[in-house]
Amino acid sequence: MILVPLSIEVLERACRKWCRNFKSAGTGSEKILPGFVDVSKQRRWAREITRDVTAIYLARRDPRVPWYAKVLAACIAAYAVSPIDLIPDFIPVLGFLDDLLILPLGVLLVVRMIPPEVLAEHRVTAAGMMERPTSRTAAAVILAIWAISAVVAGLLIARAFGLAR
Repeated sequence: MILVPLSIEVLERACRKWCRNFKSAGTGSEKILPGFVDVSKQRRWAREITRDVTAIYLARRDPRVPWYAKVLAACIAAYAVSPIDLIPDFIPVLGFLDDLLILPLGVLLVVRMIPPEVLAEHRVTAAGMMERPTSRTAAAVILAIWAISAVVAGLLIARAFGLAR
Protein backbone atom coordinates (compact mmCIF):
# COMPACT_ATOMS: atom_id res chain seq x y z
CA MET A 1 0.00 0.00 0.00
CA ILE A 2 1.32 3.43 -0.92
CA LEU A 3 0.40 6.22 1.48
CA VAL A 4 0.73 9.80 0.31
CA PRO A 5 0.65 12.22 3.23
CA LEU A 6 -1.45 15.34 2.77
CA SER A 7 1.40 17.67 3.59
CA ILE A 8 5.06 17.79 4.51
CA GLU A 9 3.99 18.60 8.08
CA VAL A 10 2.16 15.27 8.32
CA LEU A 11 5.26 13.46 7.09
CA GLU A 12 7.47 15.39 9.47
CA ARG A 13 5.22 14.58 12.46
CA ALA A 14 5.18 10.92 11.46
CA CYS A 15 8.97 10.89 11.13
CA ARG A 16 9.43 12.48 14.54
CA LYS A 17 7.01 10.03 16.08
CA TRP A 18 8.51 6.90 14.57
CA CYS A 19 12.18 7.64 14.81
CA ARG A 20 14.59 10.25 16.10
CA ASN A 21 16.65 12.66 14.00
CA PHE A 22 15.03 11.65 10.74
CA LYS A 23 15.74 14.91 8.95
CA SER A 24 18.55 14.85 6.43
CA ALA A 25 21.61 16.74 7.57
CA GLY A 26 21.97 20.10 5.85
CA THR A 27 19.37 19.63 3.11
CA GLY A 28 16.21 20.42 5.04
CA SER A 29 14.34 17.70 3.18
CA GLU A 30 12.79 14.71 4.85
CA LYS A 31 13.91 11.18 4.14
CA ILE A 32 11.16 8.89 3.00
CA LEU A 33 9.90 6.13 5.26
CA PRO A 34 8.93 2.81 3.70
CA GLY A 35 5.32 3.09 2.56
CA PHE A 36 5.52 6.84 1.91
CA VAL A 37 5.99 8.55 -1.45
CA ASP A 38 7.94 11.76 -1.89
CA VAL A 39 5.52 14.09 -3.65
CA SER A 40 7.73 17.20 -3.70
CA LYS A 41 8.78 16.64 -7.32
CA GLN A 42 5.16 16.20 -8.40
CA ARG A 43 4.15 19.36 -6.54
CA ARG A 44 6.95 21.34 -8.18
CA TRP A 45 5.98 19.96 -11.61
CA ALA A 46 2.32 20.85 -10.99
CA ARG A 47 3.32 24.41 -9.99
CA GLU A 48 5.44 24.72 -13.15
CA ILE A 49 2.56 23.47 -15.34
CA THR A 50 0.21 25.94 -13.64
CA ARG A 51 2.70 28.75 -14.21
CA ASP A 52 3.09 27.72 -17.84
CA VAL A 53 -0.68 27.62 -18.36
CA THR A 54 -0.89 31.16 -16.99
CA ALA A 55 2.04 32.20 -19.20
CA ILE A 56 0.29 30.72 -22.25
CA TYR A 57 -2.85 32.62 -21.28
CA LEU A 58 -0.83 35.84 -21.11
CA ALA A 59 0.96 35.08 -24.39
CA ARG A 60 -2.24 34.57 -26.36
CA ARG A 61 -2.33 38.22 -27.47
CA ASP A 62 1.38 38.71 -27.93
CA PRO A 63 2.14 39.32 -31.61
CA ARG A 64 5.48 37.52 -31.30
CA VAL A 65 3.71 34.21 -30.62
CA PRO A 66 3.09 32.16 -33.80
CA TRP A 67 -0.51 31.64 -34.84
CA TYR A 68 -0.23 27.84 -34.73
CA ALA A 69 0.81 27.97 -31.05
CA LYS A 70 -2.26 30.08 -30.33
CA VAL A 71 -4.51 27.63 -32.21
CA LEU A 72 -3.06 24.63 -30.36
CA ALA A 73 -3.43 26.45 -27.03
CA ALA A 74 -7.09 27.15 -27.83
CA CYS A 75 -7.63 23.48 -28.74
CA ILE A 76 -6.03 22.30 -25.49
CA ALA A 77 -8.14 24.75 -23.48
CA ALA A 78 -11.28 23.65 -25.32
CA TYR A 79 -10.45 20.00 -24.62
CA ALA A 80 -9.88 20.79 -20.94
CA VAL A 81 -13.32 22.38 -20.47
CA SER A 82 -15.19 20.16 -22.92
CA PRO A 83 -17.49 17.52 -21.48
CA ILE A 84 -16.50 15.23 -24.37
CA ASP A 85 -13.32 13.19 -23.81
CA LEU A 86 -11.43 10.80 -26.04
CA ILE A 87 -11.94 8.14 -23.37
CA PRO A 88 -15.02 8.72 -21.18
CA ASP A 89 -14.27 9.38 -17.50
CA PHE A 90 -16.57 6.61 -16.27
CA ILE A 91 -14.11 3.98 -17.57
CA PRO A 92 -12.22 3.19 -14.35
CA VAL A 93 -8.56 4.06 -14.97
CA LEU A 94 -8.31 5.04 -18.61
CA GLY A 95 -10.97 7.76 -18.32
CA PHE A 96 -8.81 9.99 -16.15
CA LEU A 97 -5.54 8.80 -17.65
CA ASP A 98 -6.26 10.56 -20.95
CA ASP A 99 -6.75 13.86 -19.10
CA LEU A 100 -3.57 13.30 -17.12
CA LEU A 101 -1.60 12.71 -20.31
CA ILE A 102 -3.18 14.87 -23.02
CA LEU A 103 -3.46 18.13 -21.12
CA PRO A 104 0.08 18.35 -19.70
CA LEU A 105 1.59 17.11 -22.97
CA GLY A 106 -0.45 19.69 -24.88
CA VAL A 107 0.74 22.44 -22.55
CA LEU A 108 4.35 21.30 -22.95
CA LEU A 109 3.95 21.25 -26.74
CA VAL A 110 2.53 24.79 -26.77
CA VAL A 111 5.38 25.93 -24.48
CA ARG A 112 7.89 24.56 -27.01
CA MET A 113 6.14 26.41 -29.85
CA ILE A 114 6.38 29.81 -28.15
CA PRO A 115 9.73 31.60 -28.64
CA PRO A 116 11.88 31.21 -25.49
CA GLU A 117 12.36 34.95 -24.85
CA VAL A 118 8.61 35.58 -25.10
CA LEU A 119 7.84 32.64 -22.84
CA ALA A 120 10.44 33.75 -20.27
CA GLU A 121 8.87 37.21 -20.19
CA HIS A 122 5.38 35.82 -19.64
CA ARG A 123 6.60 33.25 -17.10
CA VAL A 124 7.93 36.08 -14.93
CA THR A 125 4.56 37.82 -15.12
CA ALA A 126 2.74 34.54 -14.41
CA ALA A 127 4.94 33.81 -11.39
CA GLY A 128 4.13 37.25 -10.05
CA MET A 129 0.43 36.64 -10.56
CA MET A 130 0.60 33.31 -8.73
CA GLU A 131 2.31 34.91 -5.71
CA ARG A 132 -0.40 37.53 -5.25
CA PRO A 133 -2.50 37.05 -2.17
CA THR A 134 -6.00 35.81 -2.69
CA SER A 135 -8.86 38.06 -1.77
CA ARG A 136 -10.65 36.78 1.30
CA THR A 137 -13.30 39.43 0.85
CA ALA A 138 -14.11 38.15 -2.63
CA ALA A 139 -14.24 34.59 -1.30
CA ALA A 140 -16.62 35.69 1.47
CA VAL A 141 -18.86 37.47 -1.05
CA ILE A 142 -18.98 34.41 -3.30
CA LEU A 143 -19.76 32.13 -0.36
CA ALA A 144 -22.52 34.51 0.75
CA ILE A 145 -24.03 34.48 -2.75
CA TRP A 146 -23.99 30.66 -2.76
CA ALA A 147 -25.52 30.51 0.71
CA ILE A 148 -28.30 32.94 -0.23
CA SER A 149 -28.92 31.00 -3.45
CA ALA A 150 -29.17 27.74 -1.49
CA VAL A 151 -31.66 29.26 0.95
CA VAL A 152 -33.79 30.72 -1.86
CA ALA A 153 -33.70 27.40 -3.73
CA GLY A 154 -34.73 25.57 -0.55
CA LEU A 155 -37.63 27.95 0.01
CA LEU A 156 -38.79 27.59 -3.59
CA ILE A 157 -38.63 23.80 -3.36
CA ALA A 158 -40.49 23.86 -0.06
CA ARG A 159 -43.17 26.10 -1.53
CA ALA A 160 -43.46 23.90 -4.63
CA PHE A 161 -44.09 20.80 -2.51
CA GLY A 162 -46.38 22.60 -0.11
CA LEU A 163 -44.04 22.36 2.86
CA ALA A 164 -43.89 26.12 3.47
CA ARG A 165 -46.78 28.21 4.82
